[in-house]
Amino acid sequence: MGDQGVLNDEAEVEKGESARMSSLMGAIAIADLVKSTLGPKGMDKILQSVSSRDHAIEVTNDGATILKNVHVENAAAKVLVDIAMTQDDTIGDGTTSVAVLCGELLREAEKLLDQRIHPQTIAQGWRLAATIAREELEACATSADGEEAFRADLLEVATTTLSSKLVLYEKAHFAKLAVDAVLRLKGSGNLDSIQILKKPGGALRDSFLAEGFVLDKKIGVGQPKRVEKAIIMVANTPMDTDKIKIYGARVKVSSLSKVAEIEQAEKDKMAQKVKKICDYGINVFINRQLIYNFPEEIFAKRKVMAVEHADFEGVERLAAVLGAEICSTFDDPSTAVLGSCDLVDDIVVGEDKLLRFSGTPKHEACTLVLRGASTHVLDEAERSLHDAICVLSRTVNETRTVPGGGCTEVRMARAVDLRAPNVPGKRALAMEAFARALRAIPAIIADNGGYDASELVSKLRAAHATGSQRAGLDMAKGDVALDVTALGVRESFLSKLHVVTSAAEAAEMILRVDDIVKCAPRKREG
Repeated sequence: MGDQGVLNDEAEVEKGESARMSSLMGAIAIADLVKSTLGPKGMDKILQSVSSRDHAIEVTNDGATILKNVHVENAAAKVLVDIAMTQDDTIGDGTTSVAVLCGELLREAEKLLDQRIHPQTIAQGWRLAATIAREELEACATSADGEEAFRADLLEVATTTLSSKLVLYEKAHFAKLAVDAVLRLKGSGNLDSIQILKKPGGALRDSFLAEGFVLDKKIGVGQPKRVEKAIIMVANTPMDTDKIKIYGARVKVSSLSKVAEIEQAEKDKMAQKVKKICDYGINVFINRQLIYNFPEEIFAKRKVMAVEHADFEGVERLAAVLGAEICSTFDDPSTAVLGSCDLVDDIVVGEDKLLRFSGTPKHEACTLVLRGASTHVLDEAERSLHDAICVLSRTVNETRTVPGGGCTEVRMARAVDLRAPNVPGKRALAMEAFARALRAIPAIIADNGGYDASELVSKLRAAHATGSQRAGLDMAKGDVALDVTALGVRESFLSKLHVVTSAAEAAEMILRVDDIVKCAPRKREG
């Protein structure tokens, strides 16, 4: 009888082998989609929107960005997208690696299923292999001694992270910017103190780190251009009620003089509001909403710098950096929390003037001003820098690092291979499949660089077998380097650990599926 008479007629059920193969194919397809972007010589993708009128495009090789913009129907494919998003949120980098490793595990599982090995047996073998891989990863992790050595490690981690991004040819410059910004946080991990501002024009190498907070706004007409020892109010309040809103309203008056009286009443009301604001003893006023000409004129007479229409995210971050709270009413001065900084002035970037707040109470506050040829370049540079900053902020708290260039994957695979013969039963086959999936990562990296993947991975395995524990791929020469850390190829231990554990867990979850139930849509009544 099956599910007939139990489920809604419009519900769909895939069972057994059909459901399992559907899940495997969907997840492997997603992994194959981002596979070509892996590594320092990975390719880019163009993402074109079909919903917007201008068919906006994005050019990126960031795994999280690609998967976030791809709308998938397959349930297992959505699991892969979710683990990539989680990797992006928690670590910042490794989004492509986690999706590709999960896909390779499922590709190996497909072969084992063809040999009539039960999914539970495969999952048990994978769990054993994942434990061995984690132990080996911890064994090859190292921590730097001393502040200078740790900074050098951070620079290498940032450079390795940026090697697979658009900013590849300026990676040394951007790595230094990222490390300087993260070290200002002093281990707090509060990335809100680091603002990224994009200004088209110039070259990527013209990007710079500005101390303090930079706001992309202009100062009002006739107001001070430079304020020292600033006392700042950050507000979200309408400052445009000095004009009567004729459209949409019906006003009956006996003469034009009455209209003038209404206008004067509105102006008096606005003047009173500005007086209340200035009575707080401020000399800088930042508003989320517009400031019309009349209140701007009053602020100018009172020598108060007023900035209008600051975007909401910028205002929230600015308030946090200045130690202020956003005000919306001005009747009770005791409830207002004002911000402060040593200096407010304007700086010129390209052809635009920006507002800079220096000497903020949060000394870790800084702004990365990005320059680039186009908005597409700037968007990808921002994503690249965001990934590097996220990884560095995690590395500051978990200081261990591991060699990159496929070194750790081959070491973990070798450790699993050595232990697999000691495990009885078919679980050993699953462990060997886990090792093959790990070795697929350096093979894909080599393949994306246009090199002979089989030869390079074979040479890499041989190097590790003869005792070169830090051997990895040198993608600049297309050969195997006996010590990749000497080349500055270093990755975050936490990022690599998260990739292995997340990919193994997600692959196991997909493998254990035997039914896919698509629920019937809920019908509207009436």
